Amino acid sequence: MQEGRYQASAIRGVEKPKSNGKKRLLGIPTATDRLVQQAIAQVLQPVFETTFQPHSYGFRPGRNAHQAVKQSLANINEGYQDIVDIDLKSFFDEVDHAILLELVYKRVKCRMTLTLIRSFLRAPIAINGKWHKRRKGIPQGSPLSPLLSNILLNELDKELEKRGHRYVRYADDFSI
Repeated sequence: MQEGRYQASAIRGVEKPKSNGKKRLLGIPTATDRLVQQAIAQVLQPVFETTFQPHSYGFRPGRNAHQAVKQSLANINEGYQDIVDIDLKSFFDEVDHAILLELVYKRVKCRMTLTLIRSFLRAPIAINGKWHKRRKGIPQGSPLSPLLSNILLNELDKELEKRGHRYVRYADDFSI
């Protein structure tokens, strides 16, 4: 890794049924890749946490779903009665790697870190014994995916705040 030659291993894809009858694809990295991803996440989380908006609750230290519900109730009790509930369809499957890596680069100028993240994003995935190249998406199930998704979705949060909207976001689900 210090020599810059570490390459992420292929990911094992597992499809889990969702409550609506569809399936969610989880990407299970190798134990070594999980260890490296966890180390990256632990270093980057504090760097990005200071930039995240206050009404984002999913997969952040000291924040949880109960707090998101409490904030939603506070918004309703303050008179905000019209609610738009949004779930970004296939968000994790559609993330543009170039946009995400650019957002990471704005805060973290370490070439090795960016190369490692790109390697994890581009690692092939095996689904039902068939290999698939990946040019977009963040594999759910990796230690790094919650942080990476929050980095990208923070741009949505900033736009909602700029427009003066009251909102609550938990991962890729949010209410305005």
